[in-house]
Amino acid sequence: AAGSPALSGGQSRRRKQPPRPADFKLQVIIIGSRGVGKTSLMERFTDDTFCEACKSTVGVDFKIKTVELRGKKIRLQIWDTAGQERFNSITSAYYRSAKGIILVYDITKKETFDDLPKWMKMIDKYASEDAELLLVGNKLDCEVDREITRQQGEKFAQQITGMRFCEASAKDNFNVDEIFLKLVDDILKKMPLDVIRNELSNSILSLQPEPEIPPELPPPRPHVRCC
Repeated sequence: AAGSPALSGGQSRRRKQPPRPADFKLQVIIIGSRGVGKTSLMERFTDDTFCEACKSTVGVDFKIKTVELRGKKIRLQIWDTAGQERFNSITSAYYRSAKGIILVYDITKKETFDDLPKWMKMIDKYASEDAELLLVGNKLDCEVDREITRQQGEKFAQQITGMRFCEASAKDNFNVDEIFLKLVDDILKKMPLDVIRNELSNSILSLQPEPEIPPELPPPRPHVRCC
């Protein structure tokens, strides 16, 4: 044992290199009506877990996940917002610094699709004009109970400049990674080469009272992108 390399006094140990710091920090928020699966999409992407009976999010929750795209290491801060209107004055504060917004509806519940114009008004009021938008029809695993066709989702997305559209299933883990990674890729495409590292501020967001929602949506646009 005295001659074992592991116990030899002259044996040098390789020092473990610290992980490479993230090139960018990006904030993404997930919005949509209550029960559409926002929390499930976030947890499937970040932890690869699925809860059949998730409790409704109160206010906001978030997860962190680091991904690599285009040779860059990106630290994603993903905010899961409550779908109930009584939390709008809280969740609206998180729109401002979001680089990407995922708007979710449930393909089996028409009322969640009918609520999309309301959420778009929130985006128009609070979010940056440069924020990348992605519309997601969730619960594709419940195809037999579908109330909203894929064509309806595509048609809605066509009204919004640059909005992508995708259907997914958090339960079956279908298209979940693709949703987030495509959104991040779109964000990176728009960022200047000299963007400052660690762009996301660590300061606490000041919460403002909820202002009145503007009455109209943006004018229709002819093109829709799909993930």
